[in-house]
Amino acid sequence: MMRIGIFASGTGSNAQKIIDYFKNKNPDIIVSLIVCNNPNAKVLEVAKKHGIKSLLITKVEFNSQEFLHTLENHAKLDLIVLAGFLWLIPKEFIRKFKGKIINIHPALLPGFGGKGMYGMAVHKAVKESGNKETGITIHYVNENFDEGEIIFQAKCSIKEKDTPESIALKIQKMEHKHYPRIIESLV
Repeated sequence: MMRIGIFASGTGSNAQKIIDYFKNKNPDIIVSLIVCNNPNAKVLEVAKKHGIKSLLITKVEFNSQEFLHTLENHAKLDLIVLAGFLWLIPKEFIRKFKGKIINIHPALLPGFGGKGMYGMAVHKAVKESGNKETGITIHYVNENFDEGEIIFQAKCSIKEKDTPESIALKIQKMEHKHYPRIIESLV
């Protein structure tokens, strides 16, 4: 049995797709923990609905040795999946889980990444750039935002009539299609 922990800060749409994918296609892989830093995030409802343990953490707790110890010795995670998690992962955390933390970014890195580049800000920047394509990037996490080794990218075209909102919908469909499959290939 392979155990995945999902770290999320928002709606949990990727978390929901990942949970559904493994329940239906590969029950040997389970989402055993959801970590969240936002008490109003809908991802906490996703965890509750599926009976998955969730941890609501503060910045102080997230940066503590105790939290790291809990993940290492109690959660026993094979992979940590960031799905809209908006905090930078501490260096100590990255050292302990080297090669076991991945993230999905709603653009083609190395462009349109870095601090503050998440959600609609990314899609607005992509549209304003005049680029004719965008996509998703799944990458390993290092100590900097969106700079880890790229695992997978998928592209889609941007039409003249596209808006940041329509681009966001295209990207979300791609995330839901590819993220679970790439996770499965890594565990």
